[in-house]
Amino acid sequence: MTLDELTQLIEQQARCPAELPRAVQALWYDKQGNWDKAHQIVQDASDADSAWVHAYLHRKEGDLSNARYWYRRSGQPEVQAKLAEEWEQIASRLLAKHSGL
Repeated sequence: MTLDELTQLIEQQARCPAELPRAVQALWYDKQGNWDKAHQIVQDASDADSAWVHAYLHRKEGDLSNARYWYRRSGQPEVQAKLAEEWEQIASRLLAKHSGL
């Protein structure tokens, strides 16, 4: 699945496909404006991808100290780009990682 395909699917379909990786599911709900659901999906996950999305979500929320913690846990650098750009960057990398989707 490409970034464009994911974005189109998010716009066309309210329900997130269960076969998407957990971190991509969180991005799905964030894109639909459901920050709480996105956060719920990643908050207890222990993998680096979920930690990266968790960092992004706290950055979006404005909780930068918490975001920094999750960036460190994810192994990803803190980002200064616009939130929409970061969302696309994370989604692109995660989709490439799971290219069989």
